[in-house]
Amino acid sequence: MKPKIAFYWCAACGGCEECILDLAEEILPLVETVDIVFWPVAVDFKEKDIAAMPDGSIDVCFLNGSIRTTHQQEMAHLLRAKAKALLAFGACAQMGGIPGLANLYHTEGIMEASYGNGPRPQGEYKANGYTLHLPRLFETVLPADRVVPVDYYVPGCPPTIKVIRAALRMLLSGEERPPLGSVLSPNYALCEECPRRATKPDAAIVERIRRVHQVEIDQQTCLLAQGIMCLGPATRAGCEARCPAGNMPCTGCFSATGRVLDFGAKALSAVATAVSANDEDAVDRALEDVADPAGTFYRYTMAGSFLERKGEE
Repeated sequence: MKPKIAFYWCAACGGCEECILDLAEEILPLVETVDIVFWPVAVDFKEKDIAAMPDGSIDVCFLNGSIRTTHQQEMAHLLRAKAKALLAFGACAQMGGIPGLANLYHTEGIMEASYGNGPRPQGEYKANGYTLHLPRLFETVLPADRVVPVDYYVPGCPPTIKVIRAALRMLLSGEERPPLGSVLSPNYALCEECPRRATKPDAAIVERIRRVHQVEIDQQTCLLAQGIMCLGPATRAGCEARCPAGNMPCTGCFSATGRVLDFGAKALSAVATAVSANDEDAVDRALEDVADPAGTFYRYTMAGSFLERKGEE
């Protein structure tokens, strides 16, 4: 029998779903060798179809997106029960991703900013004899593994074709699998595969951190050495350094290596190490162009970090 595969989209932008289609012609032999039993964004499947399946009857489930609502939580539990292996697919499922930045605010504030004094979404609405139940928004955005056990993580915003291909081959070919909880990407820093690595500085040489629109970037030199906020030293390899190769800095979407406990702290440390300032005023001047520290150092990882969310005021 063909392996059974499921895909599901929680709180995310949809890029992880689209990157499956980026397999292009490679998706045709994939479809021929597997049985896609659930993929709501592409084919008309119903939740009741999954609920009726025996537990453990799905071989692999790719769950992308963070958990933001009660319905996403319910689907995560349902798919976890039905799947032998569940993958946190992409940065949002792995670490909370961009939606996790909502943890810098409280739900009431988000609602007020979105709807003001106007009507707000209600948990229940009745019309024409029918009752519509809407999901409830959680106060805190969570990565997938804060809700259900996760077997493997596929990093990226979105994951690259190379990483997806390797994950599918590992899961479907019968080859030996890595330990549960593994991130399916090389466990070393992005700088190791960056085409600019030969010019990476060994000592603090940057007087000031600049934003990309403030500098004419040299396409051959390490971006951090030019004072550009590049998080490659704190980020896991596996994306083939596509952003630096395209003359843009790494923003950290592939998460940290296995030795790092908190990505934002590691990223801040890596940038601070490159700055030559040695007193408080000089450090303030060097970093004054970092307009959004939380969004810079915790862009993809706020929900999965030690901080997790903004505290009570």
